[in-house]
Amino acid sequence: MNTQVTIIGAGPAGLLLSLLLDRNGIENVVLERRTREYVEGRIRAGVLEMGAVEMLDRAGVGERMHREGLVHDGFYLAFDGKMRRIDMRAATGGSVMVYGQTEIQRDLFDACEARQGKIIFNVEDVSIKDTDTVSPLVTFTQGGKRHEIRSAFVAGCDGFHGVSRQTIPSSIRREYERVYPYGWLGLLSDTPPVEDELIYVNHERGFALCSMRSKTRSRYYLQVPDTAKVEDWSDQAFWDELKLRLPEEQAAKLISGDSIEKSIAQLRSFVCEPLQYGRLFIAGDAGHIVPPTGAKGLNLAASDIHYLSEGLIEYFNSGSESALNQYSTKALARIWKAERFSWSFSQLTHRFSDDPFDYRMQLAELEYYTESEAGQKVIAENYIGLPY
Repeated sequence: MNTQVTIIGAGPAGLLLSLLLDRNGIENVVLERRTREYVEGRIRAGVLEMGAVEMLDRAGVGERMHREGLVHDGFYLAFDGKMRRIDMRAATGGSVMVYGQTEIQRDLFDACEARQGKIIFNVEDVSIKDTDTVSPLVTFTQGGKRHEIRSAFVAGCDGFHGVSRQTIPSSIRREYERVYPYGWLGLLSDTPPVEDELIYVNHERGFALCSMRSKTRSRYYLQVPDTAKVEDWSDQAFWDELKLRLPEEQAAKLISGDSIEKSIAQLRSFVCEPLQYGRLFIAGDAGHIVPPTGAKGLNLAASDIHYLSEGLIEYFNSGSESALNQYSTKALARIWKAERFSWSFSQLTHRFSDDPFDYRMQLAELEYYTESEAGQKVIAENYIGLPY
């Protein structure tokens, strides 16, 4: 099989790239090790920067998002028993869109199907070779049969555990990582959100987040030790703990219900450099991971695809590799800034120790960010997303 671009991974990064290339007449094939149902069912983030919204519009998948998504002009920081709002619109003129990744994934699959995009599911033993030539080779197994694809470029969008990053030799690849000593216990429920905007909670008992997927579906999180297990948390225990961490007014009006899904996400910061090896480019979780504080994971994948798609489109239109050769440098510059924000926002809102001095310093910083016009602008600018 021959194509112009082989894309490994049918998550948001891979399908977004596939659609952008297809809309510019560039042939591509997407390989996915799971089924469509499995990929669609993964519960992930739901806060989109305006840059990500524009990328989805450019790919032709924004109609339902604009119809059903929720535009938020601000969010709340809750600490020391009080609620303070960060007015992003007033501070920066910007906003974010709340629209679940599950819905984004469905929209992307539907659009690929409508355009008769080539997606091959249930692939195994993917291997990437000849990336230093003009026609890299990707081999894989499906249904017990070995297949080969030759293409001009390979885009590795296959996540943190995928083969793409590991294809870059260890002598060239440099990885930076910080693993956090806690996780997020998340609960999804068909209950109305406790507020109409997100609440990030700093509490002596630990961090909490009140989020939503719609006006009738909520997503809540609790900071738990990295040794915690989902089965040790009943729904009632979750709701009881959440109420303890919320300000009194929000705790009183919180509506609880049965969980649709409950899981624990371990938190890490991770960056791989470079994001290019010959004609192999990696994007999304294959190249970087952020703590979910501030919801930068999917948004960074969208900005990666912005830079990568521009480079590939330029190459197939003019033969120039100038933008492709700048992909890793440009993408990493934005990645590190988002990593810094996710790390610092996590430091600000989570309990890392029982040291009362550390807690008082967090409260002082939170007071600054919420009472200072300059402080609000800094946190709002980073939350809505830095420009591409």
